[in-house]
Amino acid sequence: QVQLVESGGGLVQAGDSLRLSCAVSGVTFDTYIMGWFRQAPGKDRDFVARISGGLGTAVYADSVKGRFTISRDTAKNMVYLQMNSLKPEDTAVYYCAARKTLRRDYEYWGQGTQVTVSS
Repeated sequence: QVQLVESGGGLVQAGDSLRLSCAVSGVTFDTYIMGWFRQAPGKDRDFVARISGGLGTAVYADSVKGRFTISRDTAKNMVYLQMNSLKPEDTAVYYCAARKTLRRDYEYWGQGTQVTVSS
């Protein structure tokens, strides 16, 4: 059974940093792509970053490129999202997600963690 549990959200000021964590069970990183998404109030859920199985290649949305870093710790079964230089527009609920490498859609989702950035 796959479980994804996010943590690390909170209220910060613009310019601050936060690190989100996703505790993963039931997934082997070699064959799954792990992603982070976010959803702001009244908006669609948007892609933030993903890290591929195997080599762990990272891809980022343009809006976070250079500020956010996705990483994983295979020994701890954890996925992280380091967020630096936060902006008020980064305010959203952040979700961890997983999909098998050959699937198009993400199959598994966490419950989300709130990030609020004040100006």
